[in-house]
Amino acid sequence: MRAIDQTSSHHSVQGPLQHGRARRRVMALLAALFTAPAWASLLRTPAMTEGPFYPVELPLDQDNDLTRVAGKTGVASGDAFDFAGRVLDASGAPVAGAVVEIWQCNAFGAYHHPGDGGRLDPHFQGWGKTTTDAQGRYRFRTIRPVAYSGRLPHIHYKVKRAGKPEFTSQVMIDGEAGNERDFVFRHLRDAEARKRVLMTLARAPKESGAVWRTEYEIVVG
Repeated sequence: MRAIDQTSSHHSVQGPLQHGRARRRVMALLAALFTAPAWASLLRTPAMTEGPFYPVELPLDQDNDLTRVAGKTGVASGDAFDFAGRVLDASGAPVAGAVVEIWQCNAFGAYHHPGDGGRLDPHFQGWGKTTTDAQGRYRFRTIRPVAYSGRLPHIHYKVKRAGKPEFTSQVMIDGEAGNERDFVFRHLRDAEARKRVLMTLARAPKESGAVWRTEYEIVVG
């Protein structure tokens, strides 16, 4: 009787089995790569109060440069600040064509609003708007926000999209001493939610004309 070659027999049976298992592992890996799980959605930016100083009457100069006012030659007091970033939806896709508005107090801590009797800066626009591009990007030239009585430095903003509810929130400076004392910031109890309303500032390139810059993502529903 011819002896059975056990090595040959092992390969003839195990080879296809191993190949099948390897193929299934590859297919499972590909499925994991190209199928977005439910938990992969981005954390949405928390909505926050509009506050009492949204402009009663919008300025005639409606653009994304708050440091200059049309018809005037001066520049706003304060550190020039490039506030830029992207608007995304919860899946991470860019939101194109959204109108982004911002408003904030001037370098003296006063808003362009009849309810605020503080010192005005005639060269600070106080409010501006822009429209996101195909990549969801927006950009403003404004001033680094400052504190005023009862509030730490922050910028108010709105995102307006056709057929969607208006989104309103605020953004504060990460690492700013006293953020924990700000009553609006303190209202957010969740640590992850707090991270979503903080922007990190960095020094801007000298050639930009700004002193500070940031990239801040806004995630809307």
